[in-house]
Amino acid sequence: MRARVRIVEPSGFTKVSALGIEEQRVNVICDFEGDTRGLADGYHVEVQVITWEGANLLLVPSSAVFRSGSDWAVFAVRNGVANVAPVRIGHRGDEEWEVIEGLGLNEKVIVHPGTEVKDGVRVRALDLR
Repeated sequence: MRARVRIVEPSGFTKVSALGIEEQRVNVICDFEGDTRGLADGYHVEVQVITWEGANLLLVPSSAVFRSGSDWAVFAVRNGVANVAPVRIGHRGDEEWEVIEGLGLNEKVIVHPGTEVKDGVRVRALDLR
């Protein structure tokens, strides 16, 4: 079901779970969009909150992005060589980040680059199929 967030309450609270783990929570009030037949008071729901979305974005895995000085960068693979490519980042999610500039469409990047990956090092793609 789709819903739109109406209110995020201004203060959170701590709740201890059944396993004894302290959890930080905040109440969010949503308005359902569409048919709500079958719902009643006291239902438990799991939600996915979309805070931003866009079209025609250049996204890279967040694990490919690293700090280079005070800027962000990725290792772009160009002609079989790892190149440090400074990038300007837009929106950031847990798994993907938006690249606004510094990387071309369909360029390959190195995910989880290890310490052996340096600018100018020859690399080859692994076939993980």
